[in-house]
Amino acid sequence: MSRNIFFYLIFSFFFLIFLSFKSYSADTLSLKKQSWTFSGLFGRYDTSSLQRGLQIYQEVCSTCHGLKRLRFRELEAIGFTNEQIKEYASTFEIQDGPNDQGEMYTRPGNPEDTFISPYQNEQEARAAFNGSYPPDLSLIIKARKKGPDYTYSLLTGYVDPPNDLNLSDGLYYNPYIEGKVIAMPPPLYDAVIQYIDGTNPNLHQLTYDIVSFLNWVAEPELEARKSLGLKVIIFLIILTSLFYVTMKNIWSRINNK
Repeated sequence: MSRNIFFYLIFSFFFLIFLSFKSYSADTLSLKKQSWTFSGLFGRYDTSSLQRGLQIYQEVCSTCHGLKRLRFRELEAIGFTNEQIKEYASTFEIQDGPNDQGEMYTRPGNPEDTFISPYQNEQEARAAFNGSYPPDLSLIIKARKKGPDYTYSLLTGYVDPPNDLNLSDGLYYNPYIEGKVIAMPPPLYDAVIQYIDGTNPNLHQLTYDIVSFLNWVAEPELEARKSLGLKVIIFLIILTSLFYVTMKNIWSRINNK
């Protein structure tokens, strides 16, 4: 009798786990997987896409979000010349100081400066957005598992809410965010900007480019890391081959004796 109870409890336990997993799978949306140029062992950043992503950030995202970990001089890695970087940085006003009189002052930006945030502090940002805080985007791709696909899905995932859900003013329905309600309005839509290089600014292209740019901001060393990893793999293959040949040579001498 006790054995039957034991097996019943075990069966019930695994059955509940199965139901929980099935319920979780039903409530979890599949991410919109994209073919990122930087994915895979041989993946590399597309410089043109990164430059377009910078344009999107500057014209759309920078009104709410900062990039405090990125310096203007680092834009050289995505194809900008030193003169272009100096000219671009100088369009920003940087608070500096104190001066000899102990006062803070503003000056034009230079390549050594970081991108400035649109708000002086978190409290000012929350006050501007009814308590919501627009996060810094420097490491936003790293904040989620499968960050590029998740961010792409989020930016393209705005839909009308269910009929039984009444959203307050300033809130939007997005099934890819936790809770499915987000304070950020849809930032991207077809032709929200016009690309400098003439690329068609449809929603997919806009989202693909800004996600690629943000991934580069979060992981600028990706190409160097992959290059080093490939060299290490080649070295290990050659070393293993040499060890194998040496071993065969040694054992052939022993067998001959």
